[in-house]
Amino acid sequence: MTAPLSVQSTGTATTEQDEDPVRDVARTFDAVADDYDQSGVAFFAPIARRLVGLVRVREGEDVLDVGCGRGAVTLAAAADTGPTGSVTAIDVSPAMARHTRRAAEAAGLDHVRVEVTDAMRPALPPESFDVLTSSLVLFFLPDPAVALSRWTRLLRPGGRLGATTFGAQDGTWQAVDRLFHPYLPPRLLDPRTGRADSPFASDEGVERLVGRAGVRDVRTVREWLPVRFRDAEQWRSWSMGTGQRAMWGCVPQDDRPGLFERASALLEGARDGADIVLQQEVRYTLARV
Repeated sequence: MTAPLSVQSTGTATTEQDEDPVRDVARTFDAVADDYDQSGVAFFAPIARRLVGLVRVREGEDVLDVGCGRGAVTLAAAADTGPTGSVTAIDVSPAMARHTRRAAEAAGLDHVRVEVTDAMRPALPPESFDVLTSSLVLFFLPDPAVALSRWTRLLRPGGRLGATTFGAQDGTWQAVDRLFHPYLPPRLLDPRTGRADSPFASDEGVERLVGRAGVRDVRTVREWLPVRFRDAEQWRSWSMGTGQRAMWGCVPQDDRPGLFERASALLEGARDGADIVLQQEVRYTLARV
């Protein structure tokens, strides 16, 4: 439930015999794009706003947003750069890119450019950007270390990088996640716990991963995000509007009502007044070139 879809990434490349994880991610997010982040649950937007604040996007700067989704970071960054700057948003999912483009156009953000591009191989000129952001993307990549080394070449000297991944989660969230585990193939398991050598299991692991890309001043900010749901039905709508839809897809149709019933009971145990409140820790990893 925390990582809406997780490709097992350890910082090592896949072999030719492996399933194509990039194609899988594109297909998954194309399928979910119309519903993505449309449930009314404040999740991606507050993470995006905080990331943009931590990398200190300034007026007139050029920003690259890698794995833009429906544009949560893109739009926040564009507001801070103003029309004298620029934001280039890339995503491997054509449907996600289309939604971001429409959102930028609706907001009158003429300084936003959106491209369909694989985050592993962004075909962009070196030293073209002052800031690079990437929110909840690294754990999808087949080789995040290689991707990061390519990303940092796109930054100008002194440029800043900011990436988000997931930290801890409260007990209820963990228990709901575990309901899916018997149905999931290894590639969809949480990258924090699915492999002992996963860099995403700790702040230090992610910092080492980022540091190997040749950056400096690597640091981590960790913050808890309270996530509020009216009821279990809104949680289900939210989860189906993220990459977690792929996890639901692994559960046989006949088993889904029972899984939802068990999840509902767990979630009601986290009710605080009018809302069910779950806690997710977000890790913001920051660096300079």
